[in-house]
Amino acid sequence: MTLAEQIRQPTLLLDSNKAQHHIARLVHKAQTSGVRFRPHFKTHQSAVIGDWFRQRGVQAITVSSVDMARYFADNGWTDITIAFPVNVRQLPEIDALAQRVRLGLLVESIETAVTLHQHLTHDVHIWLKIDAGYQRTGIHWQDVELATAVAQAVTAAPQLHLTGLLAHSGHTYGVTGETAVQAIYHETVARLQTMQAALRQHGWQVALSIGDTPGASLVDNFRDVDEIRPGNFVFYDVMQAQIGACALEDIAVALACPVVTKHPARQQIVLYGGAVHLSKEMLRGDDGVNYGRIARLTHSDWEILPYKVVSLSQEHGIVQGDEALLRETAVGDLLLVLPIHSCLTANLMKRYLTLNGEWIEMCSAC
Repeated sequence: MTLAEQIRQPTLLLDSNKAQHHIARLVHKAQTSGVRFRPHFKTHQSAVIGDWFRQRGVQAITVSSVDMARYFADNGWTDITIAFPVNVRQLPEIDALAQRVRLGLLVESIETAVTLHQHLTHDVHIWLKIDAGYQRTGIHWQDVELATAVAQAVTAAPQLHLTGLLAHSGHTYGVTGETAVQAIYHETVARLQTMQAALRQHGWQVALSIGDTPGASLVDNFRDVDEIRPGNFVFYDVMQAQIGACALEDIAVALACPVVTKHPARQQIVLYGGAVHLSKEMLRGDDGVNYGRIARLTHSDWEILPYKVVSLSQEHGIVQGDEALLRETAVGDLLLVLPIHSCLTANLMKRYLTLNGEWIEMCSAC
């Protein structure tokens, strides 16, 4: 049975060769810089893909939830940071995890530090979450008073170990080009170093952790930090290509969608593949909205075509084509959609079909 013959409904295809190439590249960059590589596993959420990292020598990982941490702990990972503000309603689960693995947690308030002190019975490693410009979560990088107070609350608890300062430069997703991404990276590092120096005056020696795929892809030297935590790079996506972090040809996942009907008058093709498969992430440009780039299966890969998904509803995806595409595409054929945001698409689809015809399962509870 051919790969296409296995596909009956929307199916997330994975080019494992591309993904493993991306892993090897980032492992090499981290090793060259002498920093810890703690990749974020929320993109792939798969024990099998996690093993590809382990085979390259990766020993520490990042996740985004307690359930995901438990899943990877069950699959042999023993050094895990949950890069999301502590959800204090899950303290029993967090404490149980801390008994099994070296667990890192993010703290940005005295209230959370005190709550952890009161309820945890096992050691955890605390990263102070720093807002270095993204303005999502974290202690503002200039608020030394708050950072000092939180650090004091952490160090007052014998089971909480102050480990470092952690930032996510998510605002790299809002720029394009190597120069702009590198500028944000270096600004973030400088701001973390400012806070690091302030805490050092109080006697605290803290590490620096930074993580975003554009920065990890476009910066070559990470020697000013102690660890990097990119995640999306394992697959990349159309958003990363627009930023300049990768080429479209680097994208390692594509959603295979059956063609269900055609509308020649509008030069549109309707796919069985909508928001419940891709998410509603989109890019907006001079030529309108883009919910995903179209490709077509070849014998061993896929060929990227000059078309895009221009509209999504729950199950429907509308491709704006031309006479040639409609002529060459029959109802029942497959068209592939390169996702705008591969993390969300993978999370929705919950498993992969490799180009070799092998199924790879994901964490079902994450």
